[in-house]
Amino acid sequence: MLAFRGFADRRVARLSDAMADILDVENVLATLASWKPALVVLAGAVNRPNPLAVLSAFSAYRNRQHLAELMASGDDGLLRAVVRLIEERGFAVGRIGELAPELLAKPGVLGAVAPGPEAAASISLGFSLLKALSPFDVGQAAAISGARVIAVEGPEGTDAMLKRVKRILGRGGKDRRGVLVKTAKTSQDLRVDLPAIGPHTVLRAAAAGLGGIAVGAGATLILDEARTIAAADRLKLFVVGHGTDAARS
Repeated sequence: MLAFRGFADRRVARLSDAMADILDVENVLATLASWKPALVVLAGAVNRPNPLAVLSAFSAYRNRQHLAELMASGDDGLLRAVVRLIEERGFAVGRIGELAPELLAKPGVLGAVAPGPEAAASISLGFSLLKALSPFDVGQAAAISGARVIAVEGPEGTDAMLKRVKRILGRGGKDRRGVLVKTAKTSQDLRVDLPAIGPHTVLRAAAAGLGGIAVGAGATLILDEARTIAAADRLKLFVVGHGTDAARS
């Protein structure tokens, strides 16, 4: 395991076999070359680096015009370029589903609470919205209440979006309505940047006044699923895997 400084938490850092700075491309590629892995799998969240730092780090591997175009594109384009660079050095890049398929959301109701008819309609609207937004590389999540779009995730991430939802809805407690919908973009390379939820997502969705969470089946990670579902059951939130996207994983 190769951990990135500043992004890997202490436990991951202790368990890792090597550490590197995320923009130390030469060191990262040299480490992979020494390990000769059969498969490289990218996992975890990172923040988009400063454009000038990216230009400097990757200038030996790409011309500056190409890099400038990548930095002007969305996260999806930049991540695809990273995958291509790893592949060009002779390494196969795999999907998390190849190593740990149990981490991917399964279709259907995942806890003790099921969505009602209004929530089901909101879920359908949310997935239609995210599908329509996919070509624009905007985000992977949205909050829907009834037939109203409350918020769409931007570069700030899901947690920050849920804080906006809380301000907009102005309620929490037992009178919860609305749904957090989250899934991968339609054309997304599922080897990188898979959407994820976990116990904290449930707590924040409840605090924002939402009644449940719907994720793309087979295309969304559920971190610590047992705790995630237990938290949802305790708070009487539903968690469902929507669709049959498992074939994409």
